[in-house]
Amino acid sequence: MPQRTTPVWNAMITGCVDIGCRDIGLELFVLMHLLGVGLDQYSVVSVISLCDSPEFVGFGTQLHATVVKTGFVACRVPVVNALVTMYFDCGLVGDALAVFGEGAIRDEISYNALIAGLVRWGRDEEAFVVFKEMMKEAFFLPTGTTIVSVLSACLTKEVGKQVHAQAIRSGLDASLLVANAFVAMYSDCGDIVSAQQVFDMISDKDSVSWNSIISAYCQQDCYETAIELYDQMLRDGYEPDDFTFGSLLACATCLKYVMMIQAVAVKKGFSSCIGVSNSMLSAYSKCGDIDSAYRVFSNMLFANVISWNSIIAGFVLNGFPMRAIESFSTMLKLGLEPNTYTLSTMLSTFASLSEVKYGKELHGYIVKSTTNCSTAIQNALITTYAKCGELNCSTKVFYRMSQKDLVSWNAIIAAHAQNGDGYGAIRYFKALQTSNILPDHVTFTAVLSACSHAGLVDEARLLFSSMFEDYGLEPGRDHYSCIIDLLGRAGHLDEAEKILNSMPYRVDAQIWWALLSACSTHGNARLGGIAAKSILELEPDNAAVYILLSNLNAVAGQWEEASNVREGMRKTGLLKTPGFSWI
Repeated sequence: MPQRTTPVWNAMITGCVDIGCRDIGLELFVLMHLLGVGLDQYSVVSVISLCDSPEFVGFGTQLHATVVKTGFVACRVPVVNALVTMYFDCGLVGDALAVFGEGAIRDEISYNALIAGLVRWGRDEEAFVVFKEMMKEAFFLPTGTTIVSVLSACLTKEVGKQVHAQAIRSGLDASLLVANAFVAMYSDCGDIVSAQQVFDMISDKDSVSWNSIISAYCQQDCYETAIELYDQMLRDGYEPDDFTFGSLLACATCLKYVMMIQAVAVKKGFSSCIGVSNSMLSAYSKCGDIDSAYRVFSNMLFANVISWNSIIAGFVLNGFPMRAIESFSTMLKLGLEPNTYTLSTMLSTFASLSEVKYGKELHGYIVKSTTNCSTAIQNALITTYAKCGELNCSTKVFYRMSQKDLVSWNAIIAAHAQNGDGYGAIRYFKALQTSNILPDHVTFTAVLSACSHAGLVDEARLLFSSMFEDYGLEPGRDHYSCIIDLLGRAGHLDEAEKILNSMPYRVDAQIWWALLSACSTHGNARLGGIAAKSILELEPDNAAVYILLSNLNAVAGQWEEASNVREGMRKTGLLKTPGFSWI
């Protein structure tokens, strides 16, 4: 070609983009630049799109500096949009926000790129703020792409309804893409009625529409309705896909349904689909048919990590921990690298068996691995060692962690609670208070439980009060149960009764039993009678209540009351089984 103009070079680079030849495309751009061929926005945008992964971000950053010098960023919106997308693709959220903020001119695509990027990296609240700014300050109407992106950021149904209202005002609710997204959003928020209403209004449904509504009913455990919708889908001429079968299998709790879905999947040619096979394997395991689950696993042409995770979890769920360990060993021998889920499952299995030897061996494997020593896995190690009684090992793991999250602190506090070290649990709780991490309900359950087991009454009182006063956390049933049990066993029955009467929840049998036991120990017949009566309302056929109350009255010298309790027991037919001997 005698003369290669800028459009010709652009066409070549764009072709490389289309067919995924990243290296050739970048080499062409460098050569173009060296030969002094003039750049335009199409050249720049095409090359920026090639720098969409971390290993090429260096080239993309250099290109960014070049286009800043040439003035492209200041006046060319497509270049700004491409840079925002590139930085999000490389995980550089701060740089993407900076480019967007410095752009003198923006369009709908700019806002769509920013919203989609923020959602992708879990910054949902910021995405929704940008969505509102887009309409109120920039005066841009949202597109279907905007609505679909921002719906992924809807943390609550109320926010989702606001987006729905805006879509209706903008005339976007008739779009099939948008309507399907609203069905999924309402489903995720648990509003099956609204999901059904949106689905019914779709005039030209597609397979995504049917899959979304079937999945919605599956998530709400409305399995019969999901099956009816599946039948209707077939009658309307739509074929199921792997997502359809995955949804139906994910919530199938009846073995009959799993077998039926498997038969249909095989008939429809999905028996070799690894996603469907994995879902089938899990469904059989949840229904207690581990033999069928293993047959599905054995018949798979290629088992991936998810397949191995499913069969290992299935063995654990159905009470075969040793087979789970054998499967994990086989997985390693085949060269498959376990992921976080695999390792967490195995660690919890070793903890349930109190097999600290296996736990330490797996710990060694994790330390040697460059990809599996995550915070989540180290948290699981803390819990595993604690359940095996190796509190020192739990503490060593905790101190060696480079990054600690709230789960880490909760795990180490619970570890000390489980091993009877109440003061140790409080010491770690105080250390947490000096960090930048706030405790949650789980934290207080662990530290109050530690106080209860160690009899630390004064410390528990302060902690219980601190929940709401210092952190705005309303105590839950577990917290009330811990403090009432502790106060009762320590003999502070009046205080325990006062806290019990202040509970915003209905008192369950477990708390009444703790109080009755404490009353029996400390001879409080009045409060013991209240506790016993409350237990009998919840468990009317429990003979142990009558016996404990009768003994309590007898110890208190209330012989007539003791006799009345025994008489009441005889009238209800709840007679204490007499002891006897074969000798």
